[in-house]
Amino acid sequence: MNDEEEYVGVGRPPTGRRQVWIKLLWIGVWLAFMSAPVKDLADGHHTPWGTALGVLGLLVFVGAYLVLVFRHTSKALDRRVVQSSIAFLGALAITLFLTLGTAWLVLFVYVAVSVGATLPLRTARWLIPAVVAVLVLLGLTDDHPREIITALVFPSLLGGFAMTGVRQMIRTTIQLREARATVAQLAANEERLRLARDLHDLLGHSLSLITLKSELAGRMLPDHPEQAAAQVADIERVSRQALGDVRGAVTGYRRPTLPGELAGARTALAAAGITADIPAVAPEDLPEKPEEVLAWALREAVTNVVRHSGARHCTVTLGPRQTLDGKVLELTVADDGVGASGTEPGNGLTGITERLATVDGTLIAPAGNSRSGSGKGFTLTLTVPLGSGLGSTE
Repeated sequence: MNDEEEYVGVGRPPTGRRQVWIKLLWIGVWLAFMSAPVKDLADGHHTPWGTALGVLGLLVFVGAYLVLVFRHTSKALDRRVVQSSIAFLGALAITLFLTLGTAWLVLFVYVAVSVGATLPLRTARWLIPAVVAVLVLLGLTDDHPREIITALVFPSLLGGFAMTGVRQMIRTTIQLREARATVAQLAANEERLRLARDLHDLLGHSLSLITLKSELAGRMLPDHPEQAAAQVADIERVSRQALGDVRGAVTGYRRPTLPGELAGARTALAAAGITADIPAVAPEDLPEKPEEVLAWALREAVTNVVRHSGARHCTVTLGPRQTLDGKVLELTVADDGVGASGTEPGNGLTGITERLATVDGTLIAPAGNSRSGSGKGFTLTLTVPLGSGLGSTE
Protein backbone atom coordinates (compact mmCIF):
# COMPACT_ATOMS: atom_id res chain seq x y z
CA MET A 1 0.00 0.00 0.00
CA ASN A 2 1.48 3.33 -1.04
CA ASP A 3 1.22 6.65 0.76
CA GLU A 4 -1.52 7.93 -1.51
CA GLU A 5 -3.71 4.92 -0.69
CA GLU A 6 -3.04 5.00 3.05
CA TYR A 7 -3.49 8.71 3.70
CA VAL A 8 -6.29 11.01 2.65
CA GLY A 9 -5.02 13.67 0.26
CA VAL A 10 -5.69 17.27 1.22
CA GLY A 11 -8.75 18.53 -0.62
CA ARG A 12 -9.49 15.08 -2.04
CA PRO A 13 -12.53 13.01 -1.01
CA PRO A 14 -11.77 9.64 0.61
CA THR A 15 -11.89 6.66 -1.75
CA GLY A 16 -12.02 3.80 0.73
CA ARG A 17 -13.30 2.81 4.15
CA ARG A 18 -9.88 3.29 5.74
CA GLN A 19 -9.61 6.83 4.39
CA VAL A 20 -13.13 7.63 5.63
CA TRP A 21 -12.18 6.64 9.17
CA ILE A 22 -8.90 8.57 9.01
CA LYS A 23 -10.73 11.69 7.87
CA LEU A 24 -13.40 11.24 10.53
CA LEU A 25 -10.64 10.97 13.14
CA TRP A 26 -9.09 14.28 12.04
CA ILE A 27 -12.45 16.04 12.00
CA GLY A 28 -13.62 14.48 15.26
CA VAL A 29 -10.48 15.40 17.19
CA TRP A 30 -12.38 18.49 18.36
CA LEU A 31 -14.94 16.23 20.05
CA ALA A 32 -12.64 16.06 23.07
CA PHE A 33 -14.36 19.24 24.30
CA MET A 34 -17.59 17.29 24.52
CA SER A 35 -16.45 15.79 27.81
CA ALA A 36 -18.15 18.67 29.72
CA PRO A 37 -21.73 18.10 28.46
CA VAL A 38 -21.26 14.31 28.61
CA LYS A 39 -20.15 14.60 32.27
CA ASP A 40 -23.08 16.92 32.96
CA LEU A 41 -25.51 14.30 31.64
CA ALA A 42 -23.75 11.48 33.49
CA ASP A 43 -23.85 13.27 36.87
CA GLY A 44 -27.63 12.97 37.04
CA HIS A 45 -28.36 16.61 37.84
CA HIS A 46 -31.30 16.66 35.45
CA THR A 47 -34.65 14.92 35.37
CA PRO A 48 -34.92 11.72 33.32
CA TRP A 49 -36.73 13.66 30.60
CA GLY A 50 -34.12 16.41 30.70
CA THR A 51 -31.31 13.85 30.47
CA ALA A 52 -33.02 12.06 27.57
CA LEU A 53 -33.58 15.31 25.68
CA GLY A 54 -29.99 16.36 26.43
CA VAL A 55 -28.62 13.09 25.00
CA LEU A 56 -30.80 13.48 21.91
CA GLY A 57 -29.80 17.12 21.45
CA LEU A 58 -26.11 16.29 21.85
CA LEU A 59 -26.31 13.46 19.31
CA VAL A 60 -28.14 15.69 16.82
CA PHE A 61 -25.61 18.49 17.32
CA VAL A 62 -22.57 16.21 16.88
CA GLY A 63 -24.14 14.51 13.86
CA ALA A 64 -24.96 17.81 12.17
CA TYR A 65 -21.48 19.13 12.91
CA LEU A 66 -19.72 16.05 11.49
CA VAL A 67 -21.95 15.90 8.40
CA LEU A 68 -21.43 19.61 7.66
CA VAL A 69 -17.65 19.65 8.07
CA PHE A 70 -17.05 16.17 6.65
CA ARG A 71 -19.16 16.69 3.53
CA HIS A 72 -18.02 20.25 2.89
CA THR A 73 -14.30 19.43 3.05
CA SER A 74 -14.84 16.48 0.68
CA LYS A 75 -17.08 18.33 -1.77
CA ALA A 76 -18.20 21.93 -1.39
CA LEU A 77 -21.88 22.17 -0.48
CA ASP A 78 -24.35 24.75 -1.70
CA ARG A 79 -23.93 28.06 0.11
CA ARG A 80 -27.52 28.07 1.37
CA VAL A 81 -27.11 24.56 2.80
CA VAL A 82 -23.95 25.66 4.65
CA GLN A 83 -25.57 28.81 6.03
CA SER A 84 -28.70 26.94 7.11
CA SER A 85 -26.61 24.23 8.81
CA ILE A 86 -24.55 26.78 10.77
CA ALA A 87 -27.70 28.62 11.80
CA PHE A 88 -29.18 25.32 13.00
CA LEU A 89 -26.04 24.50 15.03
CA GLY A 90 -26.09 27.97 16.60
CA ALA A 91 -29.78 27.75 17.51
CA LEU A 92 -29.36 24.25 18.97
CA ALA A 93 -26.33 25.36 21.01
CA ILE A 94 -28.31 28.27 22.47
CA THR A 95 -31.29 26.03 23.25
CA LEU A 96 -29.21 23.36 24.98
CA PHE A 97 -27.29 25.96 27.01
CA LEU A 98 -30.45 27.75 28.17
CA THR A 99 -32.07 24.43 29.04
CA LEU A 100 -29.19 22.44 30.60
CA GLY A 101 -26.67 24.95 31.93
CA THR A 102 -23.08 26.25 31.79
CA ALA A 103 -21.42 23.01 30.68
CA TRP A 104 -23.15 23.34 27.32
CA LEU A 105 -21.43 26.61 26.44
CA VAL A 106 -18.69 24.44 24.88
CA LEU A 107 -20.99 23.82 21.91
CA PHE A 108 -20.16 27.34 20.70
CA VAL A 109 -16.58 26.17 20.10
CA TYR A 110 -17.95 23.78 17.49
CA VAL A 111 -20.12 26.47 15.95
CA ALA A 112 -16.99 28.65 15.53
CA VAL A 113 -15.04 25.74 14.05
CA SER A 114 -17.87 25.06 11.59
CA VAL A 115 -17.87 28.70 10.51
CA GLY A 116 -14.11 28.66 9.89
CA ALA A 117 -14.22 25.33 8.04
CA THR A 118 -17.07 26.10 5.67
CA LEU A 119 -17.44 29.84 5.06
CA PRO A 120 -15.18 32.17 3.04
CA LEU A 121 -12.64 34.18 5.02
CA ARG A 122 -14.39 37.50 4.34
CA THR A 123 -17.47 36.10 6.15
CA ALA A 124 -15.73 33.96 8.76
CA ARG A 125 -13.47 36.78 10.01
CA TRP A 126 -16.46 38.64 11.49
CA LEU A 127 -18.82 35.72 12.14
CA ILE A 128 -16.34 33.83 14.36
CA PRO A 129 -15.96 36.81 16.76
CA ALA A 130 -19.74 37.17 16.64
CA VAL A 131 -20.17 33.56 17.77
CA VAL A 132 -17.66 34.14 20.58
CA ALA A 133 -19.50 37.32 21.58
CA VAL A 134 -22.77 35.37 21.84
CA LEU A 135 -20.93 32.81 23.99
CA VAL A 136 -19.72 35.55 26.36
CA LEU A 137 -23.06 37.37 26.52
CA LEU A 138 -24.97 34.19 27.28
CA GLY A 139 -22.41 33.22 29.90
CA LEU A 140 -22.75 36.59 31.63
CA THR A 141 -26.54 36.57 31.72
CA ASP A 142 -26.58 34.42 34.84
CA ASP A 143 -24.36 33.51 37.75
CA HIS A 144 -22.05 31.25 35.72
CA PRO A 145 -18.38 30.64 36.64
CA ARG A 146 -16.33 33.32 34.87
CA GLU A 147 -13.31 31.00 34.48
CA ILE A 148 -15.36 28.64 32.28
CA ILE A 149 -16.36 31.49 29.98
CA THR A 150 -12.77 32.73 29.77
CA ALA A 151 -11.48 29.21 29.13
CA LEU A 152 -13.82 28.80 26.13
CA VAL A 153 -13.10 32.14 24.41
CA PHE A 154 -9.56 31.24 23.32
CA PRO A 155 -10.41 27.75 21.91
CA SER A 156 -13.35 29.24 20.02
CA LEU A 157 -11.25 31.96 18.40
CA LEU A 158 -8.24 29.70 17.80
CA GLY A 159 -10.30 26.82 16.47
CA GLY A 160 -12.39 28.99 14.18
CA PHE A 161 -9.52 30.93 12.64
CA ALA A 162 -7.31 27.82 12.45
CA MET A 163 -10.00 26.15 10.34
CA THR A 164 -10.09 29.15 8.00
CA GLY A 165 -6.40 28.43 7.30
CA VAL A 166 -7.15 24.73 6.78
CA ARG A 167 -10.01 25.63 4.45
CA GLN A 168 -7.79 27.96 2.42
CA MET A 169 -5.09 25.27 2.23
CA ILE A 170 -7.63 22.76 0.94
CA ARG A 171 -8.93 25.20 -1.69
CA THR A 172 -5.36 26.04 -2.79
CA THR A 173 -4.46 22.36 -3.01
CA ILE A 174 -7.50 21.67 -5.15
CA GLN A 175 -6.60 24.55 -7.46
CA LEU A 176 -2.99 23.36 -7.71
CA ARG A 177 -4.15 19.85 -8.50
CA GLU A 178 -6.47 21.18 -11.21
CA ALA A 179 -3.67 23.36 -12.58
CA ARG A 180 -1.31 20.39 -12.64
CA ALA A 181 -3.91 18.36 -14.52
CA THR A 182 -4.33 21.22 -16.99
CA VAL A 183 -0.56 21.48 -17.52
CA ALA A 184 -0.37 17.73 -18.07
CA GLN A 185 -3.18 17.94 -20.61
CA LEU A 186 -1.49 20.83 -22.42
CA ALA A 187 1.80 18.90 -22.48
CA ALA A 188 0.02 15.87 -23.92
CA ASN A 189 -1.66 18.04 -26.56
CA GLU A 190 1.66 19.65 -27.44
CA GLU A 191 3.29 16.23 -27.79
CA ARG A 192 0.47 15.02 -30.03
CA LEU A 193 0.85 18.16 -32.14
CA ARG A 194 4.62 17.63 -32.35
CA LEU A 195 4.17 14.01 -33.39
CA ALA A 196 1.52 14.88 -35.98
CA ARG A 197 3.72 17.65 -37.38
CA ASP A 198 6.80 15.43 -37.51
CA LEU A 199 4.98 12.52 -39.13
CA HIS A 200 3.50 14.87 -41.72
CA ASP A 201 6.96 16.15 -42.61
CA LEU A 202 8.56 12.72 -42.55
CA LEU A 203 5.96 10.81 -44.53
CA GLY A 204 5.10 13.66 -46.88
CA HIS A 205 8.73 13.88 -48.01
CA SER A 206 9.44 10.15 -48.14
CA LEU A 207 6.18 9.08 -49.77
CA SER A 208 6.48 11.79 -52.41
CA LEU A 209 9.96 10.53 -53.29
CA ILE A 210 8.77 6.91 -53.33
CA THR A 211 5.89 7.86 -55.66
CA LEU A 212 8.19 9.68 -58.07
CA LYS A 213 10.72 6.84 -58.18
CA SER A 214 7.95 4.26 -58.60
CA GLU A 215 6.59 6.14 -61.62
CA LEU A 216 10.10 6.49 -63.02
CA ALA A 217 10.81 2.79 -62.52
CA GLY A 218 7.53 1.93 -64.25
CA ARG A 219 8.48 3.95 -67.31
CA MET A 220 11.97 2.42 -67.42
CA LEU A 221 10.93 -1.18 -66.84
CA PRO A 222 10.12 -2.26 -70.44
CA ASP A 223 13.25 -0.86 -72.13
CA HIS A 224 15.76 -0.25 -69.31
CA PRO A 225 15.37 -2.94 -66.68
CA GLU A 226 18.79 -2.20 -65.15
CA GLN A 227 17.90 1.44 -64.53
CA ALA A 228 14.48 0.40 -63.23
CA ALA A 229 16.18 -1.96 -60.80
CA ALA A 230 18.34 0.92 -59.56
CA GLN A 231 15.20 3.02 -58.95
CA VAL A 232 13.60 0.12 -57.08
CA ALA A 233 16.73 -0.12 -54.94
CA ASP A 234 16.41 3.59 -54.20
CA ILE A 235 12.75 3.04 -53.28
CA GLU A 236 13.78 0.34 -50.84
CA ARG A 237 16.43 2.61 -49.31
CA VAL A 238 14.02 5.53 -48.95
CA SER A 239 11.38 3.22 -47.45
CA ARG A 240 13.82 1.92 -44.87
CA GLN A 241 14.90 5.45 -44.05
CA ALA A 242 11.27 6.55 -43.70
CA LEU A 243 10.60 3.62 -41.38
CA GLY A 244 13.58 4.58 -39.25
CA ASP A 245 12.50 8.21 -39.17
CA VAL A 246 8.97 7.27 -38.11
CA ARG A 247 10.32 5.09 -35.33
CA GLY A 248 12.55 7.94 -34.27
CA ALA A 249 9.62 10.37 -34.29
CA VAL A 250 7.56 8.07 -32.09
CA THR A 251 10.37 7.62 -29.58
CA GLY A 252 11.50 11.26 -29.78
CA TYR A 253 15.14 10.38 -30.47
CA ARG A 254 15.67 11.54 -34.02
CA ARG A 255 16.91 15.01 -35.00
CA PRO A 256 17.32 16.07 -38.64
CA THR A 257 20.46 17.96 -39.65
CA LEU A 258 21.05 20.51 -42.38
CA PRO A 259 23.78 18.49 -44.18
CA GLY A 260 21.48 15.48 -44.31
CA GLU A 261 18.51 17.49 -45.53
CA LEU A 262 20.59 19.27 -48.19
CA ALA A 263 21.65 15.89 -49.56
CA GLY A 264 18.07 14.63 -49.37
CA ALA A 265 16.85 17.73 -51.21
CA ARG A 266 19.29 17.11 -54.07
CA THR A 267 18.07 13.51 -54.40
CA ALA A 268 14.36 14.41 -54.28
CA LEU A 269 14.63 17.27 -56.79
CA ALA A 270 16.73 15.19 -59.17
CA ALA A 271 14.20 12.35 -59.03
CA ALA A 272 11.46 14.83 -59.91
CA GLY A 273 13.42 16.12 -62.90
CA ILE A 274 13.95 19.54 -61.32
CA THR A 275 17.28 21.25 -61.78
CA ALA A 276 18.61 22.05 -58.33
CA ASP A 277 21.05 24.69 -57.17
CA ILE A 278 21.85 23.65 -53.60
CA PRO A 279 24.83 24.52 -51.36
CA ALA A 280 27.39 21.75 -51.07
CA VAL A 281 27.95 22.30 -47.35
CA ALA A 282 26.04 23.76 -44.42
CA PRO A 283 27.41 26.25 -41.89
CA GLU A 284 29.25 24.59 -39.04
CA ASP A 285 28.84 24.90 -35.27
CA LEU A 286 25.17 25.76 -35.47
CA PRO A 287 23.05 25.70 -32.30
CA GLU A 288 21.14 22.43 -32.15
CA LYS A 289 17.61 23.81 -31.98
CA PRO A 290 17.87 26.39 -34.82
CA GLU A 291 19.54 23.78 -37.04
CA GLU A 292 16.76 21.30 -36.35
CA VAL A 293 14.07 23.88 -37.13
CA LEU A 294 15.70 24.87 -40.45
CA ALA A 295 16.28 21.21 -41.36
CA TRP A 296 12.59 20.45 -40.93
CA ALA A 297 11.67 23.60 -42.87
CA LEU A 298 14.00 22.67 -45.75
CA ARG A 299 12.49 19.19 -45.94
CA GLU A 300 8.95 20.55 -46.03
CA ALA A 301 9.78 23.28 -48.55
CA VAL A 302 11.48 20.85 -50.96
CA THR A 303 8.59 18.41 -50.59
CA ASN A 304 6.17 21.19 -51.59
CA VAL A 305 8.31 22.06 -54.61
CA VAL A 306 8.31 18.43 -55.74
CA ARG A 307 4.61 17.84 -55.17
CA HIS A 308 2.95 21.15 -56.04
CA SER A 309 5.17 23.55 -57.96
CA GLY A 310 5.47 22.09 -61.45
CA ALA A 311 8.86 23.86 -61.45
CA ARG A 312 11.85 23.20 -63.68
CA HIS A 313 14.40 24.87 -61.45
CA CYS A 314 14.79 25.25 -57.71
CA THR A 315 17.40 27.29 -55.83
CA VAL A 316 18.28 26.80 -52.18
CA THR A 317 20.49 29.32 -50.40
CA LEU A 318 21.72 29.04 -46.85
CA GLY A 319 24.04 31.31 -44.93
CA PRO A 320 24.51 33.82 -42.11
CA ARG A 321 23.40 37.42 -42.51
CA GLN A 322 23.83 40.47 -40.30
CA THR A 323 20.69 42.41 -39.48
CA LEU A 324 19.85 45.34 -37.21
CA ASP A 325 18.61 42.83 -34.63
CA GLY A 326 21.78 40.77 -34.77
CA LYS A 327 23.20 37.84 -36.70
CA VAL A 328 20.72 35.42 -38.30
CA LEU A 329 20.93 32.28 -40.39
CA GLU A 330 18.79 32.64 -43.50
CA LEU A 331 17.34 29.82 -45.59
CA THR A 332 15.68 30.56 -48.94
CA VAL A 333 13.91 28.06 -51.20
CA ALA A 334 12.82 29.52 -54.57
CA ASP A 335 11.29 27.80 -57.60
CA ASP A 336 10.03 28.92 -61.02
CA GLY A 337 6.82 26.90 -61.00
CA VAL A 338 3.16 27.78 -60.71
CA GLY A 339 1.94 25.07 -58.34
CA ALA A 340 -1.48 24.90 -56.79
CA SER A 341 -3.59 27.91 -55.91
CA GLY A 342 -5.19 28.51 -52.53
CA THR A 343 -5.92 31.10 -49.89
CA GLU A 344 -5.17 29.23 -46.67
CA PRO A 345 -1.79 27.95 -45.43
CA GLY A 346 -1.37 24.19 -45.55
CA ASN A 347 -0.25 21.88 -42.78
CA GLY A 348 3.35 22.15 -43.94
CA LEU A 349 3.64 25.94 -43.70
CA THR A 350 1.70 25.89 -40.44
CA GLY A 351 4.19 23.40 -39.03
CA ILE A 352 7.12 25.52 -40.21
CA THR A 353 5.63 28.61 -38.56
CA GLU A 354 5.10 26.77 -35.27
CA ARG A 355 8.66 25.45 -35.24
CA LEU A 356 10.12 28.86 -36.05
CA ALA A 357 8.19 30.35 -33.14
CA THR A 358 10.12 28.11 -30.73
CA VAL A 359 13.42 29.76 -31.71
CA ASP A 360 12.11 33.30 -32.38
CA GLY A 361 12.53 32.80 -36.11
CA THR A 362 10.62 34.47 -38.95
CA LEU A 363 8.94 33.24 -42.12
CA ILE A 364 8.46 35.28 -45.28
CA ALA A 365 6.17 33.81 -47.94
CA PRO A 366 3.83 35.19 -50.63
CA ALA A 367 0.55 36.70 -49.42
CA GLY A 368 -1.78 34.07 -48.11
CA ASN A 369 1.08 31.57 -47.81
CA SER A 370 -0.13 30.01 -51.06
CA ARG A 371 0.93 29.70 -54.67
CA SER A 372 -0.65 32.25 -56.92
CA GLY A 373 -0.70 30.20 -60.10
CA SER A 374 0.66 33.23 -61.95
CA GLY A 375 3.85 31.53 -63.17
CA LYS A 376 6.11 33.83 -61.17
CA GLY A 377 7.31 31.05 -58.91
CA PHE A 378 7.30 30.73 -55.16
CA THR A 379 9.94 31.90 -52.68
CA LEU A 380 10.10 30.89 -49.07
CA THR A 381 12.51 32.73 -46.75
CA LEU A 382 13.21 31.69 -43.19
CA THR A 383 15.54 33.21 -40.63
CA VAL A 384 16.61 32.10 -37.17
CA PRO A 385 18.73 34.20 -34.79
CA LEU A 386 22.34 33.15 -34.12
CA GLY A 387 24.81 33.99 -31.38
CA SER A 388 28.10 35.69 -32.16
CA GLY A 389 30.75 33.45 -33.60
CA LEU A 390 28.30 30.84 -34.91
CA GLY A 391 27.48 29.89 -38.40
CA SER A 392 31.02 29.83 -39.78
CA THR A 393 31.47 27.96 -43.05
CA GLU A 394 35.22 27.82 -42.80
